[in-house]
Amino acid sequence: MADKIATRQAYGEALLELGEKYDNLVVMDADLSGSTKTAAFGKAYPDRFFNMGIAEQNMYGAAAGLALSGKIVCASTFAMFAAGRAFEIIRNSIGYTGANVKICASHAGITVGEDGASHQTFEDIALMRTIPGMTVVNPSDAVSTKKLLGQIVDTEGPCYFRIGRAAVPVFYGEDDEIVLGKGNLIREGSDVTVIATGIMVSKAHSAAAALEKEGISVRVIDIHTIKPIDEEIIIKAARETGAIVTAEEHGIIGGLGDAVAQVVVRNCPCRMAMVGQKDTFGESGKPDELLKKYGMTEDDIIRAVREVL
Repeated sequence: MADKIATRQAYGEALLELGEKYDNLVVMDADLSGSTKTAAFGKAYPDRFFNMGIAEQNMYGAAAGLALSGKIVCASTFAMFAAGRAFEIIRNSIGYTGANVKICASHAGITVGEDGASHQTFEDIALMRTIPGMTVVNPSDAVSTKKLLGQIVDTEGPCYFRIGRAAVPVFYGEDDEIVLGKGNLIREGSDVTVIATGIMVSKAHSAAAALEKEGISVRVIDIHTIKPIDEEIIIKAARETGAIVTAEEHGIIGGLGDAVAQVVVRNCPCRMAMVGQKDTFGESGKPDELLKKYGMTEDDIIRAVREVL
């Protein structure tokens, strides 16, 4: 995990590769192509790229129209403006119609950093989970971003694809298997399971390594596909370890923690703790400082593990 690459950077690189593979792939952006990294696609395929300006609702309405006309559409803006400002259009024009639009939302979570509370989205996974038929994906690093984007582009139907601003450790190897809808067992363990998503996966792995030195055996699972969630891997973890900690760069209300809890309470109730944003807005600051202040670090995962044990 020496290299650090932002998942938005990997997204931009993946679009270029997919643009060659799919001649019906269209990319749209809301005047943020430099930040969302769609600009390279626009330069390579100008006839299939549309800068829709600062008009997110219009962009997603147009995306639905293009998709229903036979195109595969990746439409990008910041997560706050996608899940937040354009929610009704995404729900009614994309979700309700089942349009083949991939809502590729960048700059999610508190690691937006200096942009501050107005841009730090902790509600987007919760909102997108509520839309019937919407797939929700939150990759953990550059490799999983590219692999999962390729799979969602190849899968018919709407998808919310969550990517970030800050550079994060490259966790997976190019040969690792990452399958849409299936959780990845990152580390075996018998005392407790940490189920993480997005940038918290690498932190969970580091926390598990630290706890191993204390004699605590921690299983680590990457749930990159939050909807539909891999119930089988969660139930197995609950039964075999008897305790679960979830970790996400998102609000614990409606996010991964709630999604896992719904599976656990119906199938195999066990002790649980949740690491994530605790019903509060963020503030402007350096990403690492904000993660520490708002309780989304390796140390916070370690504390939560001790709590459930």
